[in-house]
Amino acid sequence: MTPETHLVEWKESWRDDYLRWLCGFANADGGTLVIGRNDKGVPIGAADAERLLVDLPNKIRDTLGIIPPVRAVEAEGRMLVEIEVEPSPTPISYRGEYHFRSGSTEQHLTGNALSAFLLHKLGRHWDNAPVPGVGIRDLSSIAFKRFKEHARSGDRLPPRALSASRAELVERLRLTEAGMLKRAALLLFHEDPERWFTGADVKIGMFRSESDLAFHDEVHGDLFTQMEQTVELLRTKYMVAWISYEGLQRLETFPIPREALREAVLNALIHKDYSSGTPIQIRVYRNKLRIWNPGELPPTWTADKLLQPHDSRPPNPDVANTFFRAGLIEAWGRGYEKIRDACHEAGAPAPEVEFDGGVRLLWQWRIPDDTVSSSPVESPVESPVESPVESQVLAALCAGPLGKTELARALGRNRPSGQLHEAVRRLVQRGAITPTIPEKPNSRLQKYRLTTAGKRLRRT
Repeated sequence: MTPETHLVEWKESWRDDYLRWLCGFANADGGTLVIGRNDKGVPIGAADAERLLVDLPNKIRDTLGIIPPVRAVEAEGRMLVEIEVEPSPTPISYRGEYHFRSGSTEQHLTGNALSAFLLHKLGRHWDNAPVPGVGIRDLSSIAFKRFKEHARSGDRLPPRALSASRAELVERLRLTEAGMLKRAALLLFHEDPERWFTGADVKIGMFRSESDLAFHDEVHGDLFTQMEQTVELLRTKYMVAWISYEGLQRLETFPIPREALREAVLNALIHKDYSSGTPIQIRVYRNKLRIWNPGELPPTWTADKLLQPHDSRPPNPDVANTFFRAGLIEAWGRGYEKIRDACHEAGAPAPEVEFDGGVRLLWQWRIPDDTVSSSPVESPVESPVESPVESQVLAALCAGPLGKTELARALGRNRPSGQLHEAVRRLVQRGAITPTIPEKPNSRLQKYRLTTAGKRLRRT
């Protein structure tokens, strides 16, 4: 006897309402509805089996528009009726409603779930829909530069592609359709994708307890910027470092290795449901870190399966492909395996995975008794910098060295202002940032990078 699964459902008798179950099977992976078994799978026989064999094919055809096989089978001397439904390549509705088989339950699809389902059935994904009114010139030169820097070491694009124009590169990455940029292009390369997609950002909070927020940050911009700034903020401002000594050498140990943290942030950015209008949320505590990503798992998957070998099914394949071409991810569904392996290599605890209206990755650790903790919770919330522009400059430089023109764009300005020049001058004087070409302070190639003192300033 085949047990109840996402492919099998038992019913003691027929009710027309069960057409919803057949609709759910057709919209998922197919399945079989068995009439005449109770909830324990015991065959009790289908009442009026002969009538059902005549009535059901017409009723299913007229209501759902499909013609599945309806046949009589015998089990333990009882007559059962089996309706075997094949997966449909097109969406099937039941009286204007769409249903979907998930696990051993029947789900009524509405809202974002329905939109995602219809797009998938039509061979589309949310991120490959075109957006009118936006052109190549509207995209961020900084984002293209970051992509190319990663792609050069990733070796997944020929050198000529990296020297091509923005328009040619976007075409090569298949981020256009009918002459328009896709949603993925705006997420990846626009400096403010939130103009189109509410919640396309990352929120980070430092919590003393579940209800006591110490301080927080928001990370905006293209996805490459979000990736780099989120990891850098977590490492330099939020994470607890354990300080120990080997002889005279001071050692700082983080509870989560950088590679695992980076992979977790990447997974959240790539697999997020951007139609939800909800940002990625990262909650940091003294002894744990939680990354919550709004999104849905494939219908037959459980949260545990993410930490096991599995195939790659990104909900945003165009976003995933661009990160792959940049050499930042693999295309084999090994993201969570890499997180686990990086933690194992570093002797750190592996994360737990939960699913609750989204994917939640949770790290928990014990603070060693023989080390000193530099917990950011104990640092003052107020920033000692003298102006908001200085704070913005420090935040922008977390992603790497930038020139003044790039800093201006990162701060939402078209060109460097007097305020920006003054903020840079003061930060250089304080040793928070340093020029990359100190011997030529006025060079057009001059950039500025964050110093160790600047990172400490960002923590306070």
